[in-house]
Amino acid sequence: MTADIRTTAPTRRVARPAKAPAPGRPRRGRFGTHLFLTVVSLAFLAPLLLAVYASLRPYDETAQHGYFSFPKDLSFDYYRRAYSESGMGKYFTNTLLIAVPGVIITLFLAAFVAFAVSRLRIRGGIVLLMFFTAGNLLPQQVIVTPLYVLFNRIPLPWWMSDSLTMYDSYWAVLIVNIGFQLGFCVFVLANFMRALPQEILEAAIVDGAGVWTQFWRITLPLCRPALAALGTLEFTWIYNDFLWALIFISNPDKLPITSSLNNLRGQFFTDYNLLAAGSVLVALPTILVFLLLQRHFIAGLTLGSTKG
Repeated sequence: MTADIRTTAPTRRVARPAKAPAPGRPRRGRFGTHLFLTVVSLAFLAPLLLAVYASLRPYDETAQHGYFSFPKDLSFDYYRRAYSESGMGKYFTNTLLIAVPGVIITLFLAAFVAFAVSRLRIRGGIVLLMFFTAGNLLPQQVIVTPLYVLFNRIPLPWWMSDSLTMYDSYWAVLIVNIGFQLGFCVFVLANFMRALPQEILEAAIVDGAGVWTQFWRITLPLCRPALAALGTLEFTWIYNDFLWALIFISNPDKLPITSSLNNLRGQFFTDYNLLAAGSVLVALPTILVFLLLQRHFIAGLTLGSTKG
């Protein structure tokens, strides 16, 4: 007997193509995401929109019909009154004398420390970074009394302070804001500089670049998005500060813009529509700064979200 010997080739499994998602699913998911973001955005904008709406209406009308009613008369008279009655021009100048140098000095010192910690690989750099970060977490109210006593004992020349001490001068508010904001800026810039390609600095060192050249001409220009984002945040925080100026400045003519809103509050009656107009005027500089640095601010927030 002869047996038939059949040779069979090994079978190959053919991968089936993945099932394509239904055409309507991504579109519905995207619509749901946009709807959710729109609702959240309107929820955050609702107080600001209500303040703007109230600032354009007379108080008598809102007192009679409520804030959520259709207006009969809209005008910008409250904005004129808020600016003139509170003396905002003087307070705006006082705030700029504190906020602008505060932001510049804070970012400059933070960039120095972040560069030393992340790029120079100094000994104890991680401990130093943790020290700056921990200092930023210290509650500000804890050191109010020690700083008040200290600033009253630190002498200053007459051309720096009318009171001849650190107290009742812009220097007190400026130094405190720099001290509390420095830790956050060092933390952000150190992490950003650590993500920069090391080959750039190595090539600069081969070309004979010193430490200052590595920092000022190579690393700092690459940190422009992070500096712009931090500058926007720091200006907003220092600009809106009210606690330190209220404690360390006794002369009413030196108070910042946030204190000018108190001038719009009466002893027995407060026109909240007038106060809303003043609040909108106070918020305008921070909105302007954000609009000017919007492109860099968004670029700084989205750093690291994608690779390449």
